[in-house]
Amino acid sequence: MKAMLRITKYLGRNEKMDTRASLTLPFALREKSRQRAELDSGEDVGLFLPRGTVLHDGDLLVAENGLIIRVRAAHEVLSTAFARDWMLLAKACYHLGNRHVPVQIAEGRVSYLHDHVLDEMIRGLELDVTIETGPFEPESGAYHSHGQHGHVH
Repeated sequence: MKAMLRITKYLGRNEKMDTRASLTLPFALREKSRQRAELDSGEDVGLFLPRGTVLHDGDLLVAENGLIIRVRAAHEVLSTAFARDWMLLAKACYHLGNRHVPVQIAEGRVSYLHDHVLDEMIRGLELDVTIETGPFEPESGAYHSHGQHGHVH
């Protein structure tokens, strides 16, 4: 039986670096620094990254055998709320944040993992909500530093 490939190093992003392997994970699994996973090629791997590491689309990882692996954000079902008025969008972000819902914010829109109860709350704030599929890259939060994926104390 072949030993499981161990991934132990986080390199951050480097779009120019050539990789021969990729690992596609949904957001919930990109938040876990210790887990078993499967490369897109089907090979079993174990992630043994520093605790608190959150992986983002395009990040690079290094396995113990030197293999460089690019992380890909899996497509997930998202609810996206659109607002022409920035104040409505701010209110939506406030109410989602008050419920500790991870959100991805862009110009005139906020996305979160699909939840029909949250959709109704946001529609009640007079925003349009659509269901779509795509990668989910939520805001990291005020307590995450810009260069690292851990907490700032």
